[in-house]
Amino acid sequence: MYICRNYLPVNKTKKYEYVDDYLLTIRSKGRFSFTFEELNQAFDSSEQAIRRKIYRLKADNKIAIIRKDFYVVLPPEYAEKGSLPIFLYIDDFMKYLGRDYYIGLYSAASLHGAAHQQPMEYQVIVQSPMRSIIEKDTRINFFVRKAWEQESVEQKQSAAGYFNVSSPELTALDFMSFNGKIGGISRIVSILEELTEEIKPSRMHKVGSGYPQISALQRLGYLFDKVYNRQDLVKPIQRVLKGKPTQNILLSISSPKRENIDKDWKVDVNVVIENDL
Repeated sequence: MYICRNYLPVNKTKKYEYVDDYLLTIRSKGRFSFTFEELNQAFDSSEQAIRRKIYRLKADNKIAIIRKDFYVVLPPEYAEKGSLPIFLYIDDFMKYLGRDYYIGLYSAASLHGAAHQQPMEYQVIVQSPMRSIIEKDTRINFFVRKAWEQESVEQKQSAAGYFNVSSPELTALDFMSFNGKIGGISRIVSILEELTEEIKPSRMHKVGSGYPQISALQRLGYLFDKVYNRQDLVKPIQRVLKGKPTQNILLSISSPKRENIDKDWKVDVNVVIENDL
């Protein structure tokens, strides 16, 4: 099991008497998360006794259990909700699991100033399936991409350190790739228009060149061209698609065919796009 490098070094000669003191020590180090293994090494108690302490702390809303043997400290301002924003622990959590990740889709768009989503629902991209996490008001949904270019992922800073988030360009392409699982094009279109303000043509070409799903590039190119009239963003996608094999694809994955094919992008425009902006 992979333990985060920034976890507290355990001084085996010193044992804590009170769990609350240990939680204060964690917070004094700028951390919000800890593991059962850490507690087991820090206390002269049986495993059963330590687990009783853990469930007492959870009952008192002092910690939340994210997954078996991984916990987060709840400062007073989060105690009533019983959950933390994942930016405060996601990097520690994914390192603990030994997984690559990035925060994506609506959560990434929000971090780039382009989405107005419920703040306690998050989307995280991973390389193999993971079950969703639901803890009080927080829900984390995991989406699978087998690989990605690391340079398409940015780092942002929280009070607990750095975490990974998709760049605006990668976020836009992922919207097109996962649109059938996240509410369809109609939900995405206004958020994506805001996101275009953060997308750079040179970066769009670079990120698009490494993106494996041609259909996502076709959908995004269609929206840039026919909906947003952003020719500066259309051109890099056209360059990426030049010479690549394309076929007729659906604009909205979750909607039926309409045979309303846009010949420039080979996209079946199978939904009516209503942009609130």
